Amino acid sequence: MANIFFQRKIYGQLKKHLENKQITVLTGLRRVGKTTIVKHLLSEIKSDNKIYIDLQQINNRELFSEKNFDNIILKLKQLGLSIEKKMYIAIDEIQLYPEISGVLKYLYDTYDIKFIATGSSSYYLKNLFGESLSGRKRIFELFPLDFGEYLTFKNVSWSDVDFLNKKIDSHEFNRLNVMYADFIKYGGFPEVVMMNSGEDKKYMLNDIISSYVNIDIKSLVDFRESSDVYNLIKMLASRVGTRLDYSKVSRLTGISRTTVINYVALFEKTYLISLVPVHTNSLDREIVKAKKIYFADNGLVEILTDVSGGVKFENAIFNQLRHKGNLRYYALKTGQEIDFILDSKIALEVKENPTVTDLDTLDNLAKLASIKQTRLVGKFYSPNFLDYIWGGDIR
Repeated sequence: MANIFFQRKIYGQLKKHLENKQITVLTGLRRVGKTTIVKHLLSEIKSDNKIYIDLQQINNRELFSEKNFDNIILKLKQLGLSIEKKMYIAIDEIQLYPEISGVLKYLYDTYDIKFIATGSSSYYLKNLFGESLSGRKRIFELFPLDFGEYLTFKNVSWSDVDFLNKKIDSHEFNRLNVMYADFIKYGGFPEVVMMNSGEDKKYMLNDIISSYVNIDIKSLVDFRESSDVYNLIKMLASRVGTRLDYSKVSRLTGISRTTVINYVALFEKTYLISLVPVHTNSLDREIVKAKKIYFADNGLVEILTDVSGGVKFENAIFNQLRHKGNLRYYALKTGQEIDFILDSKIALEVKENPTVTDLDTLDNLAKLASIKQTRLVGKFYSPNFLDYIWGGDIR
């Protein structure tokens, strides 16, 4: 029986871009579903002049290693492609063969080929890959499932609501709460979502982070001890939702401050983490003020460290909100903070059990930040106070 394809929100954009001459590049963290999407895109192209090439296979890398690029076309013809009509070529894991950018540039300029490519590093794709293919590509970023997509993968009906103007609804909470709790704990990697056993989920998540360190990071950085990288990642996971202090992380891990800074930048460019800047009208203050750190998926936080339920909830909300607009945080010298400022317009504070006092505090802080609209985001249902967004409504 054929595997069921669950459509991601980004799929419509990708399908539309097939009509464009530009190279369609899909990038994102390992195991977020890039290969599945590309294969489905290829299957929907109404042409038999198409091919899928996986660069994880060494012989496929050799295909593109020809010094005379026209010989690559001869090899593609041997694989069944015709140069007499438009060719569709999907190439998976292009970061595994950095020299391919020059090949693609020549073939793109010389032949009628629509390339669809995937890669796991924005550092490679936007820098090394970007220099020779300027103007010839469009990069699409794929993340783990958001909660709406999670429900789709679970075959559960849902609607896209205006979450900013919606108060928690007891019926919707009761219908989806168990699944939202699972989403907060184990995250949104498609393979993990489709597993039923917590033990299986954790095994898969451990495999994902191990592959990330030993394949993705090792392909970009020459390091001797993978344990140092892994320990640094664990240390960062324990600091989810807090301002990143490079000196403290350096001291606790025994890794130099410069190396910590470089690794954090690499982790961000390979989609493992995100850094959220401060909300301020002063550029100088923004540069000086530390950024807050969040992980790309709650399941990774689950297996890397032991943090509170509130921290996991905040990390989940970050990943749900990141698709809704630009995120920043606000902080006073006293230590008081607003978790998220969305598009410089809306102050959002994340609380597992929101209260009237929390709302008053948020309103007061928002005035200091010159933000007019405020909303609390809650995890649980409380019949005594309903003036907040339920996290599960952010889809």
